[in-house]
Amino acid sequence: MTSSSLPLSSPPPPSRSEKINFYLCYVILVVNQMMYTGLYIISKAAFNRGMSTIVFIVYRQAAGSILLLPFAIAFRRKTFMKLTFSELWKVFSLALFGITLNIEFSYASLKYTSATLASALTNSVPVLTFCFALLFRTEKIKLKSSSGIAKATGIAVSIAGIFVIALYGGPLIKPLSHHHVLGQSSISTTHSNAWLKGSLLMTLSCICWSLWLVVQSIYLTEFPSKLLLTTLQCTFSALQSLCAALVLERDFAKWKLGFDVGLIAVVYSGFVQALTFYLQTWCIEKKGAVFYALSFPLALVFTIIAETFFLGEAVHLGSILGGIFLTVGLYSVMWGKNKDYVKSQLPAENLQESRDASFG
Repeated sequence: MTSSSLPLSSPPPPSRSEKINFYLCYVILVVNQMMYTGLYIISKAAFNRGMSTIVFIVYRQAAGSILLLPFAIAFRRKTFMKLTFSELWKVFSLALFGITLNIEFSYASLKYTSATLASALTNSVPVLTFCFALLFRTEKIKLKSSSGIAKATGIAVSIAGIFVIALYGGPLIKPLSHHHVLGQSSISTTHSNAWLKGSLLMTLSCICWSLWLVVQSIYLTEFPSKLLLTTLQCTFSALQSLCAALVLERDFAKWKLGFDVGLIAVVYSGFVQALTFYLQTWCIEKKGAVFYALSFPLALVFTIIAETFFLGEAVHLGSILGGIFLTVGLYSVMWGKNKDYVKSQLPAENLQESRDASFG
């Protein structure tokens, strides 16, 4: 009997720990997106009550830094002492456009639009990240293959979704519940210039976020510690936000925190910032970045439900349609990436067959 006719051995069954990790990853996906939904809603409620977005960002970043610093000091103190000025400057720059400007644009957008729009446009982050990865040549696209066509189509559909959200309001879908836990939203029910301004700001936030993901992934290969990198970025962002707030927000009455929704928003956002990073890092390590990116549309569904119940926000049809476009575009790009990954794992004798199955 030749070696080619020998039966292929089946892979060993997954162990108990592997099964637990498999299901735990799905739980983490849902929990993370629910926490992000809560972050959109509670932040929007604080802004509706008159809290300054600039001051809120300072407190949020400070809260996240306070939660992370003890762990960085305990486990990475010696590593920090060895960092050079050049390394610290790179981290400072990453924090500036990846966190500070990202959050500034995002929360400024919430003043003009809705949490649903913010959540919908967040679905563009994986697609924009892929576009930046193409520019940095960490990703490739072959338009003669089915996976390449899927990626290109996904990018085009996602861009269309952004334009639909920004330019098409559509009729309002009023909430079924008239008892709002966190009060009435301050957003006008008309699709005005403020909505366009908010859409632009949120798009800029997503661009900063996407660029940060690509540049950070490159820098992570040479930085000595993920925990230290995250802590330093959060701390630098808090200092950057403080400098901006001292210049732009001179009414010190707005710096006061009372026992209200503003204080809850600050504490919750700091907690979410520290916890979600650890959870998503663990999940990406176990299942990969593509798997984690597939969970982004969950936040849109959760936000639409939560915003109508807690804030009484009437959702624009354009936000829902644009969100659907962005979701379809996201899954198209992810499908193309997954097809390329599966092809790269094929044994050499099956590679030609896979190529013949493509459009090229």
